[in-house]
Amino acid sequence: QVQLVESGGGLVQAGGSLRLSCAASGRTFRIYAMGWFRQAPGKEREFVVAISGSGSITYYAESVKGRFTVSRDNAKNTVYLQMNSLKSEDTAVYYCAVASATPRLRNSDADYWGQGTQVTVSS
Repeated sequence: QVQLVESGGGLVQAGGSLRLSCAASGRTFRIYAMGWFRQAPGKEREFVVAISGSGSITYYAESVKGRFTVSRDNAKNTVYLQMNSLKSEDTAVYYCAVASATPRLRNSDADYWGQGTQVTVSS
């Protein structure tokens, strides 16, 4: 069992930056693939980024590639999402999640989910 708590969301103007954190507890953190997803009201949850257990492999949605960077610090049991050049379309609740294999996360397929943190980008 894994518990996830997101933080770092807030209100930012278009073009600004935010850094999200996801603190994990439970089973050994480093063996899990981790990802970030987002969901706006009335829309399906969508994949944003994923990172392998070792941190050596990453995947990015085309909409965020070049703007967002995912990283992890297994010693701190924490995954980060650095978001730069934010756009109004990035407004959503952002969730972190874990899965047994990194490719699953690209299809929004995860085993455990956090409660989410709100990101609002004003235009």
